[in-house]
Amino acid sequence: MSSPRPGIHLRYTFESGQPHGQHGAQIENPLFDLLSQLQAHGSISAAARAQGMSYRHAWGSLKHWEEVLGSPLVLWSQGKHARLTPFAQRLLWAERQARVRMTPHVEALRAELARAFALAADAALEVLEIFASHDLGLPKLQTLAEERDGLHIGLRFAGSQEALRALNAGRCRVAGFHVAQQADSDSMMARVLRPLLQPGKHKLIGSHWRRQGWIWRKGDARPDSVEALRTGRWRFVSRQPESGTRLLTDHLLAQAGLRADEVPGYTTCIEDTHVAVAAAIAAGTADVGIGIEAAAAEAGLAFSPLVDENYYLLCLKEDLETPSIRTLRERLASPDWAEALAPLPGYGVRQPGEVLSLTEALPWWHYARPKRDPAKPARSRA
Repeated sequence: MSSPRPGIHLRYTFESGQPHGQHGAQIENPLFDLLSQLQAHGSISAAARAQGMSYRHAWGSLKHWEEVLGSPLVLWSQGKHARLTPFAQRLLWAERQARVRMTPHVEALRAELARAFALAADAALEVLEIFASHDLGLPKLQTLAEERDGLHIGLRFAGSQEALRALNAGRCRVAGFHVAQQADSDSMMARVLRPLLQPGKHKLIGSHWRRQGWIWRKGDARPDSVEALRTGRWRFVSRQPESGTRLLTDHLLAQAGLRADEVPGYTTCIEDTHVAVAAAIAAGTADVGIGIEAAAAEAGLAFSPLVDENYYLLCLKEDLETPSIRTLRERLASPDWAEALAPLPGYGVRQPGEVLSLTEALPWWHYARPKRDPAKPARSRA
């Protein structure tokens, strides 16, 4: 009879001297931190030094976790490098995958807890709720606004369509979405997003641009075109339905005359974030995907550009001059925002903080019928 599996317990803590808490969704765990260092350094003593602990403490921790998990974690012998056992390797890989997949949910939970504590401390505090398509730059904006302006942003990642629907339904005050710079009026992106945007009701705020393209493992071959996916040589990892990147990829497939069921993995290997797409490719569960350059660089993967896209923030016209959104626009227009994005490959500011016309900023926009020139008399309906 096999021994019962160990239980998993999650917890969070408060830290003095850390007024803004952690950045992103990093979750600390002493076992996986130690295993990661051991895998990287190949010795218990080096892993211990990297963790700021003694050899004896590290060795004792490993023996403790082996007893808890009921399986050896490390293979070592005199004069040889320490190696993770196959069980420990699988455990470390699975934990990394789970952590990456849960990143947007952990970030949302942290944002919600921070919001609750901020409101508890100051009942008059205003929280700016933003629903946005996944992006590696927005958490940096969130940190800047909190640290420089005292503006608390409740940031939740969702697909572009879900973010726009949340704004229209009153569930947030700002929505973030992105469109390819060269999208035309017949593109899938235009057809899907146009009904969710209303000139006169919505106000567009410039933020930044970013680059999307092929992501694959260095040293491997990649498709030389979207059409090449038809060969079945590559397992594709796609983003979730209704995300902006899924819209982009669906558009590219349609242009190439490909159906989703002709691309291995397209409808079965699905991830919620760019980082998760990159992690799936790095782990070998997929061979290629489409995502942002910064996510590929973070995972040590190869990247080849396909499109540059503009990332916009959207609010209701009536909210544009409220204090929180004015503060947000001023922070976007500040040099700090450009500086924060500079380390991210394939990112840059574009009309930051500027209030833009929907019909001018989105080249695929057109009215259902031409607007009447007020200088010309209306035609009689008689």
